[in-house]
Amino acid sequence: MSQNKKAFWTLTVALAGFLFGFDTVVISGANLPIKELWQTSPAFHGWFIMSMALWGTVIGSLLGGIPTNKLGRKKTLFWIGVLYAISALGSALAPDPFSFSFFRFIGGLGVGASSVAVPTYLSEVSNKKERGSVVARYQFMIVFGIFIAFFSNYLLKGVGGDIDWRLMLGVETIPAIIYCIMVLGVPNSPRWLLLHKNDEEGAREVLLSIGTEDIEQSIVEIKKSVSETSVQSKGLFSGKYSKPLGLAFMLAFFNQLSGINFVLYYAPEILEQAGLAGKESLSSSISIGAVNLIFTMLGMYLIDKLGRKTLMLLGSVGYIVSLSMVAYAFFSVASSGFMLFFICLFIAAHAIGQGAVIWVFISEIFPTKVRAFGQSFGSGTHWVFAALITAITPFFLDSNDGVFKDNPWPIFAFFAGFMVLQLLWVLITMPETKGKSLEELQAELT
Repeated sequence: MSQNKKAFWTLTVALAGFLFGFDTVVISGANLPIKELWQTSPAFHGWFIMSMALWGTVIGSLLGGIPTNKLGRKKTLFWIGVLYAISALGSALAPDPFSFSFFRFIGGLGVGASSVAVPTYLSEVSNKKERGSVVARYQFMIVFGIFIAFFSNYLLKGVGGDIDWRLMLGVETIPAIIYCIMVLGVPNSPRWLLLHKNDEEGAREVLLSIGTEDIEQSIVEIKKSVSETSVQSKGLFSGKYSKPLGLAFMLAFFNQLSGINFVLYYAPEILEQAGLAGKESLSSSISIGAVNLIFTMLGMYLIDKLGRKTLMLLGSVGYIVSLSMVAYAFFSVASSGFMLFFICLFIAAHAIGQGAVIWVFISEIFPTKVRAFGQSFGSGTHWVFAALITAITPFFLDSNDGVFKDNPWPIFAFFAGFMVLQLLWVLITMPETKGKSLEELQAELT
């Protein structure tokens, strides 16, 4: 029974990832209609309409460690759902680009905070044998949300005439409310109860309910790890944590320099440049979402079998091949089918590599005392680069003024070059965390 409860609770918490994925990518279907409706400049469209949610995500991720520690993982997860609901409804009803950008920013706060609270919670309620696959449920839900967003956009295209994009954005309100109700039923993290509330009995009850084999030994190990980590949260940037900080920064940096958010946010526009018509480009976006979903499931299956480092190596090679071929396809004006194949290969490489690994790895490498703040640092780094790349994209892709408006092959070549550097970093620097408890990793990395 305890395993069934645990599976339901972890799935419920991971649903925040569904809202994350849906919220971040649903804008791709509204991108062109909004551009035509409000006729804003490329600078305003990039920095406000398209990337405002990402700037909210930066703030949410950088500050997300505070409520995650002070209020607790559970309460933070509930308020994340509230932010998603407000953002979805507000964006759908926005009368102008300024209010639209504001409500997208609110949703971004929820995305950023979820990228801190969810992996932290999931890593703290799982054991070392299953931790990779449990935390990877969050990534699966992100990808599932992305897929449903692409599919929803396709179905709603043309429904309601000029307001179809409002329907695309507003439909997220429904799953956001459902999530808020469901998350009220999950327990608090046992490590949070022990560390921040000094509630040993409460922690013991949660450990029992999630099926922990040796509860007393687990409590002893958690207490020992906390006593050894005497530095307060402000000490995160002390030399003691330089190794996990460096690992989190580089992993998050390379995640975005792969170009993944560039492709997901601007998929219909990129595919139109490849020769696909508007509705056809949206349907092709569904194939991108489907590939992402399938290979994320494969990554979840393999992460505790092959390990984090092996998946990163596979993903790096896939990145290099696919990005190089997409650049070549644009350069040589290859067929749209050829282009779509290698874009899908790129998505597959991401899903089985960085996509499966990033939230698992960052949630593992920081000690309990500073885990939420370390997660904030890694997540914040990820979202800063995501926001920058999304914001400047219109300067390169805009049909009127873009630097590469006729042919964006140099953009993909640029990303391919960075993935060569990622491959070298993984080979030389990245440690394997598979099969080690959080307390064992604390001793090894600090």
